[in-house]
Amino acid sequence: MVDLSINYSFYTVPIAFTLCWLPAAYGHTLAGKNFDETNPRHTQAAVLKDDTMDKARQQRITRALSAMENGFESLGMFAGAVAAANCAGVDVYTLNLLTMEYVLSRALYIFVYVVLCADGRLSVLRTLSWLLGVVSMLALWVLAGMKAGE
Repeated sequence: MVDLSINYSFYTVPIAFTLCWLPAAYGHTLAGKNFDETNPRHTQAAVLKDDTMDKARQQRITRALSAMENGFESLGMFAGAVAAANCAGVDVYTLNLLTMEYVLSRALYIFVYVVLCADGRLSVLRTLSWLLGVVSMLALWVLAGMKAGE
């Protein structure tokens, strides 16, 4: 069992970074010949122009690359929240719970978005997993502000 009295919160930032990168690696692998190492940001456009690739695969690649972008969009805010909460002296147990919750929500978000959202009826699960991460990240900021104001 993990001892939550030890501060693991800083470790969750590189884990969150890795979670941003993983769906891109998956999408680029699925893209096959459409992935150009010299211009990786062109992958999505190349995939969508490939008439030989089935639509389900194109959409999965697009969702994987979008999951990567979504992760990087919130990574700075999360890293800042971790630093602010630590600097303000938020208790370690709460830091661990909220940062681990964020990381787990991102892993869930990626799985739901890339794998399950081929069925549009399940897209609400993507939104809920995203929202869980946002709430945990904002809670870190609020707790840091409250602690700093003491």
